[in-house]
Amino acid sequence: MAQITRRAALGASALLAMPALAQTRFPERPIRLIIPWAAGGPADIGFRIMADHASRSLGQPVVVENRGGASGILGAMALQEARPDGHTISQMHVGVVRQMLLNPRPPYDPINDLTYILQITGFVMGLVVRADSPWQSLEQLLAHARANPGKLNFGTLGIGSTQHLVVERIGFQRGLSWTHVPYRGTSDTLRALLSGEIDFASEASGWAPMVEAGQLRLLAIYTSTRAKRFPLVATLKEQGLDIVVDSPGGLIGPRGMDAGVVRVLAEAFTAAAQDPAHLQFLERVNQPLILLDGPAYREAMRQTMEEERALLRRLNLAPA
Repeated sequence: MAQITRRAALGASALLAMPALAQTRFPERPIRLIIPWAAGGPADIGFRIMADHASRSLGQPVVVENRGGASGILGAMALQEARPDGHTISQMHVGVVRQMLLNPRPPYDPINDLTYILQITGFVMGLVVRADSPWQSLEQLLAHARANPGKLNFGTLGIGSTQHLVVERIGFQRGLSWTHVPYRGTSDTLRALLSGEIDFASEASGWAPMVEAGQLRLLAIYTSTRAKRFPLVATLKEQGLDIVVDSPGGLIGPRGMDAGVVRVLAEAFTAAAQDPAHLQFLERVNQPLILLDGPAYREAMRQTMEEERALLRRLNLAPA
């Protein structure tokens, strides 16, 4: 009869004691996907489309949870307390990085305290006014602001958001001042514009249907090239402003996620991003598909953080 050595016995015991998580297929329960904006905006709608597709491929529901407010960092904040098992993830955007540069006591490190899963798309942004406003062009709006310092009100989804900083950069370059009014999300900002609470809005492309319906007038696009859907609207760069904003977004999770779990999520959402339903949505709201894997996405955000730090200091928005 073969003898069982002490080493073999210890090895067998170790196998039997392996954690249940290592022996089960991911995901083993529904996945919570946090969208750090109010429901109804382009980020929310696009990720709901992808969540539906990913649910089918993962074999578990991907449940969307909206957490609007705080300039879009509530998803990243929630991840600081979540288990790194892949069952809690969040939509990512540049504000997750920028808000930590604005905070004198940042509650997390946007590069090292998050796991970067996948970059998915960019956000086309622009400046819009009501269709009945007196401004037919960006230059007319800027001329009015120059003649009426501080009197124009503009809306965005928060202090320090990309949309907010673009307008501040315009003012910085042209020597203008105006009053910023923050809202919880794109849909809230656009409702405020239509109701006359504000004079213009700097927002992501949730305005596109309203521009096409004749409710709003699009005066400028912030991206490096004109939007395919609005080819007659010039970029800020074309209108003499040294500003280009291609704002990427994607998926993040808690720090310390297993590489295999990251891979499963990245594959599911890569497929979801390329599904015809999502591609049609991107076409409708003029968002480009710009897929990057987790490591490349993390490095891009690290570089963005350094560029944003320099910008905020130049605009005197960074903490002393």
